[in-house]
Amino acid sequence: MASRHLSRSIAMQSLYEWDFKGRDNTLLPEIIERNTKEFGPGIESADFVSNLVNGVLGHISELDQIIEKSAPQWPLDQIAIVDRNVLRLGIYELLFGNREEVPPKVAINESIELAKTFGGDASGKFVNGVLGTIYREIGEPGKDDAPPKKEKTEERPSEERGSGEPSRANPEEE
Repeated sequence: MASRHLSRSIAMQSLYEWDFKGRDNTLLPEIIERNTKEFGPGIESADFVSNLVNGVLGHISELDQIIEKSAPQWPLDQIAIVDRNVLRLGIYELLFGNREEVPPKVAINESIELAKTFGGDASGKFVNGVLGTIYREIGEPGKDDAPPKKEKTEERPSEERGSGEPSRANPEEE
């Protein structure tokens, strides 16, 4: 599991525990430390986990308002705790995170994966729907940012090549 994905997982688990235990902010440092030791022993630094958790808490009222607006048929207290905290984390990265480090589509995909891993059967679809709505509302930043295309070599059908190697259109250019 990649380090950032593991860190997001630990951040979500920490937010879940914080939410479940009555949202007592004084418990968070101990929750993060314990969860990092238990679930991420290979993580060199818990800074990314702490930054995510503290970022979510720093914007918690805004994030909750956005969830309520984007999923009006689901009052916040009726959304499963896992889904609620996956959404908080995803929306935080989508709206307040560094888009150079975490492009919007990565933030959405990571959240969907967390929902599928930790949530119920419909969690992935629910998170995808809410975050997709938010992404469209903010103008789909990064939508057209595609990785540079690799140069393709022109290939002939394998029976014409003779070997398993692709051939270039003009072998003299090599």
